[in-house]
Amino acid sequence: MILVLWAASWAADWPAWGLTPQRNMVSVEKKVPKAFDPGRFKPGTDEVDVSTARGLRWVAKVGSQTYGNPTVVDGRVYVGTNNQAERRPGISGDYSVVMTFDDRSGELLWQLTVPKMGSGKVNDWEYIGICSSPTVVGEVVYVLSSRGEMLALDVHGLANGNQGMQEEGAFMAAPGRGPEEVLPMDADILWSYDMPEMLGVFPHNVSSSSPLIVGDKLFISTSNGVDWSHLDLPSPFSPALVAFDRRSGALIGEEAVGISERTLHANWSSPTWVPAGGGQPEQVVFGAGDGFLYAFEVEPVVEDGLPVLKERWRVDANPPEYRGDKRYPAYDGPSELISTPVHAEGLIYAVIGQDPEHGPGLGMLSAVRPDGTVAWQYKGIGRSISTVAVYKGLVYAADYEGRLHCVDARTGAVQWVHDTGTHLWGSPVVAGGRVWLGDEDGVLTVLQAGRKLKVLQEIAFPAPIYSTPVFANGNVYVASQTHLYAFDGR
Repeated sequence: MILVLWAASWAADWPAWGLTPQRNMVSVEKKVPKAFDPGRFKPGTDEVDVSTARGLRWVAKVGSQTYGNPTVVDGRVYVGTNNQAERRPGISGDYSVVMTFDDRSGELLWQLTVPKMGSGKVNDWEYIGICSSPTVVGEVVYVLSSRGEMLALDVHGLANGNQGMQEEGAFMAAPGRGPEEVLPMDADILWSYDMPEMLGVFPHNVSSSSPLIVGDKLFISTSNGVDWSHLDLPSPFSPALVAFDRRSGALIGEEAVGISERTLHANWSSPTWVPAGGGQPEQVVFGAGDGFLYAFEVEPVVEDGLPVLKERWRVDANPPEYRGDKRYPAYDGPSELISTPVHAEGLIYAVIGQDPEHGPGLGMLSAVRPDGTVAWQYKGIGRSISTVAVYKGLVYAADYEGRLHCVDARTGAVQWVHDTGTHLWGSPVVAGGRVWLGDEDGVLTVLQAGRKLKVLQEIAFPAPIYSTPVFANGNVYVASQTHLYAFDGR
C-alpha cells in the first residue's frame, strides 16, 4: 500500500534518497537527456560560463563541499551543502545548509542554516555541510542536520508564515552568539529533535542518514560512533536506529539490540522499507555500524517500559575471514555498512565499506531474502559507500576504488567490471536504460544497461562529483562539489 502511494503521488518527482522507500536507484523517467555539457568555469573564477554549456536549464552556486543528494518535488529542488557561497545575508563562515531552489529558474527560495557543533570535528567536521538527502512528503521536508538533529521543515520556508517552532533565530545562532535575525529566506522549522541531547548519541565526524517514511513513522540512523581516538565508544548504550512520529516529532521507538556496543566506526547508513510478502511482514532493514544487516518490525513494541523496534533477523555482511582477529580498519578486515540496503526483485542487496579516509580494502555484496537467509554473496567488489541499482535482473554496484560491477541479481555471477580510474563516492543510477555514475575526477560516466559492457559517454564537469545524479520530470540534476546543474531532457 505504501509503495503504491509513493509511486502514484510522485512518479515524476524524486522525493527521497532512492526514490521510493525500497531505495532502488532506478528512475521511472523514460525520456532523459542524451547529450549535454556542463560548460567550463570562467578563467580565474568558479562561475560557470553558460555559453560553453549545452542543454543547461540553469546552474546554481552551492557551497565548496556538497555531499547531500538532490531531492526534487513539486517544482522545488533541495540539496545539502556548506555555507561557503554565503547566499544568506548576515551569516558567514562555517555553517551547514540545505538550499531550496525554484525548479524553473534556479532561483534560491529559502535556506536552512545550521551552526556547527561546539565540540568540533569529532562530531561535526568542518565545512562538510549537510550530508542527508531530504525526504519530502506533502508539505513537509524531513532532513537530518549536521548536528544530529532530526528536522521537519515547511516546504514553503517562511513565505507562508512561521508555523510550528518559533525559535528559528536561536536555532541559527552559532556558539557564543545571540539569536540571529530571522529573514524571509530562512527555513520554517516545524519541529526539531536533538538526538545528541535527548538520546546521548555521539555522531562520529558527521551525521549522515536520509529519512525513511513509512506511513506516519519516520526512521533514521543516529550516526552514533567512536570518539577521536577511534578506539572508544562514548555512547555504547545509545540507539543506532530510531523512529519518530513524523507529524509531531515524538520519539516512538529505538533499536535495543546492542548495535552501538559493537560499532566499528559509525552508523551512517539509511534505513530501507521492505513490503510484506512471501509470508513475511513488512520490515525496516538497516545496515549497521557493526557490519550486520538487520531487519526490524515496523510497529514498535514496549519492553521494560521502553518503546523498542523489535528485531526480526540479522545477517553478518562480512564473511568470517574478514572478522577473526583482524583489527579495524585493516585492508582485509571487517567493515560496516555505509551504503543503503536496497530491496528489489524479491531480495535485499547490501554492500560493506568504510570511511573513505581509511582507503580501499576488501568488500562484499550480499543478497538476502526477506526471511533473513542469504541468497548469495559476491566478494569481487572492494569497500563501498555507494548504494546499488537493480534493473532487469542485474545489480550495478560501485566500489571506492573506482570500479562499477555488474552482477546477476539472482546468482551474483559477475557480468562485467568497468574501472573509472578514480574514487567513487556516489551511487550508480539507472535512467532511460542507461547507467549513470559520477566520480571524484568530476566525470559523469554513462553506460548502456545490460549484460555487455558498453560505455556511451564520459561527461566532464569542472569539479568533483560525490553525489548521485537525480532524474525527475524529464530532467537530470547533478550536484558537483560547488554547483547544482539542471539539464533539460525535453
